Amino acid sequence: MDLARYVVDAVVLEGRSYREVARAHGVSKSWVGKLVGRFRSGGYGAIEPRSRAAKTIPHRTPDRLEDEIVALRKELVELGVDAGAATIAYHLSKRHDQVPSVSTIWRVLRRRGFVVPQPHKRPRSSWIRFEATLPNECWQSDVTHWHLADGTEIEICNFVDDHSRLAVASAVMSTATAPKVLEVFRQAGARWGLPAALLTDNGCVYTTWHRGGPNVMQTELLALGIEYRHSRPYHPQTCGKVERFHQTLKLWLAKQPGAGSIGELQGQVDRFVAYYNDIRPHRAVGRRPPRAAFEARDKARPSGPRIRVGAGVRVRRDRIDKNGKVTLRYRTRLHHIGVGHAHKGKRVTLLVHGLDVRVISLDGELLRHLTLDPTRDYQPQAS
Repeated sequence: MDLARYVVDAVVLEGRSYREVARAHGVSKSWVGKLVGRFRSGGYGAIEPRSRAAKTIPHRTPDRLEDEIVALRKELVELGVDAGAATIAYHLSKRHDQVPSVSTIWRVLRRRGFVVPQPHKRPRSSWIRFEATLPNECWQSDVTHWHLADGTEIEICNFVDDHSRLAVASAVMSTATAPKVLEVFRQAGARWGLPAALLTDNGCVYTTWHRGGPNVMQTELLALGIEYRHSRPYHPQTCGKVERFHQTLKLWLAKQPGAGSIGELQGQVDRFVAYYNDIRPHRAVGRRPPRAAFEARDKARPSGPRIRVGAGVRVRRDRIDKNGKVTLRYRTRLHHIGVGHAHKGKRVTLLVHGLDVRVISLDGELLRHLTLDPTRDYQPQAS
């Protein structure tokens, strides 16, 4: 028997006073009086413990709005596009003047069973992020794989603006080659303007520095004054923005009917790019569509030296070391070329044609021009 029933029985059955019972059990006389009053109006059931939860919650999300959140979630998932709380909040804002916060939408999705918390995941705050300040300050590019309906493997080449996340190009091709990727780049540049820099991985369609000379993409970038950057091997996070675009594109393609040809798949990709650029809110750019972020600021332009590379010219990127030297391998032998302590730390381009070597800074200054002496390891500066 619980304390409430003891108190009621002591007063009602034994005839003891409220004060005496309250003193004996260490409770207030008013509480004893409330229990007895509830008993006399409703019996023992009326003195059972009552919930202290509020009977009404003025700011609770209405069931109608919760149902709309769930319907939006299902609709976006069915389309194969992002369906997170931030995206749902964006679409709700197009329908209503006042919408729940992103955290409230997330709680609704969790309560309805659409979201499973993953506390083991690495928090976003632990990542070191880089973002270009202006549109066209830097583009990222990469090639990813997909399959047609009959299992034929094809490749999709994507270019994404680092600042706005705008998909400036997404082209389907049977096999990505350097000339094809270059043509996609030229078409994107004609439509959106040329970037000041291009960031890629070390795929051979982009770079062949490790093979001793430039390919058509690198030659074009040098001629246009566009800085070329590449990630270090086995570190895809450097090109994380275009990698994330691959993921978003593939999620959408997986929801579409299998394409029977490259042309049909290109049509699906084009429809997605139109949705991605003009409708889909992007969390990284203030939940605006990428095109809105791209058009909100002035555009960067190529600012590097325009270097024409002729046939037979080998191109090498390097940084002048703390001793004012760069290195160059000629016929398996490594040579050190003195440039000067005043230039230590500078990034340079070496143009090598036979024994003729030019060392050029990124702003186009010719730092040294020499004829390599293959019999000497160190090539000193002229006195």
